[in-house]
Amino acid sequence: MKILAISLFALLLVGCSDQDASAPEQPLAEAAPPAVEASRPSLPDILNAQPTEVKARYPYRHPEETLEFLGITPGMTVVEVLPSGGWYTKLLLPYLGAEGKLVGADYPRAIWPMFGSMSEEALSAKETWVVDWTAEAETWRTSGDAEVAGFVHGAMPESMRGTADAVLLIRALHNLSRFESEGGFLTQTIRDSYLALKPGGVAGVVQHHARDEMPDDWANGSNGYLKKDFIIVQMEKAGFEYVDASDINANPKDQPTESDFVWRLPPSLGTSGDNPELRAEMEAIGESNRMTLKFRKPVS
Repeated sequence: MKILAISLFALLLVGCSDQDASAPEQPLAEAAPPAVEASRPSLPDILNAQPTEVKARYPYRHPEETLEFLGITPGMTVVEVLPSGGWYTKLLLPYLGAEGKLVGADYPRAIWPMFGSMSEEALSAKETWVVDWTAEAETWRTSGDAEVAGFVHGAMPESMRGTADAVLLIRALHNLSRFESEGGFLTQTIRDSYLALKPGGVAGVVQHHARDEMPDDWANGSNGYLKKDFIIVQMEKAGFEYVDASDINANPKDQPTESDFVWRLPPSLGTSGDNPELRAEMEAIGESNRMTLKFRKPVS
């Protein structure tokens, strides 16, 4: 009986083995293809696609290096202070992409009459700046670009508080500093920038750089230049942490005296319109010496 039981068990094993061998193979489940991300142009591609007159300023503005230093990446919500005609705006819209948002932020309205050079028509247009600028920025957008919005400093909507990943203050602080004593405009703009940011958000400053030894009353913004220590103090007063500085946009050829202002240089060339010799001298210097500073809103 024992031998018979072993024989039957052996036959059963053989039968199972034969059955497995003869069974048709089941096809392996195919892995789902990876999701194809929508084609997004790289920053170098965007820069290469710009008009010749925009590219001509790359050696002084270094947009790729500047945005990389400040940590600007696709999908972010970025506030651009004083976007004006949209030089940086037109780079940021495609770079931030469909998941991003670009918010233009104009100077406080009360500052504009202080310049003394704007027509009544131009001053009146500032009353509708948010609507007008966002409508114009919409014409710069193409499919896949970031959405746009806007606000005026001193009248930032509550809904925009704590929504931005970064604020860009590119050559925007000198006029605010120039008129600070007449309306607290620098303080207001830096404060609004702080409030607009999420905790951990970044504020990037690019500003015409005054040498430390220059007189403070010359480097108060009225000549276009500010000192690095002055900016750091103003930003820290608002609650920002100073993170880092870069020489990306430095130009050691720019050595202004107390009788100079920044608009003598390209692209303005404000002192050499009728003097080809002086114009050539200013063009040989190039655009201004600029500091590039990075600040962060504390996480807690």
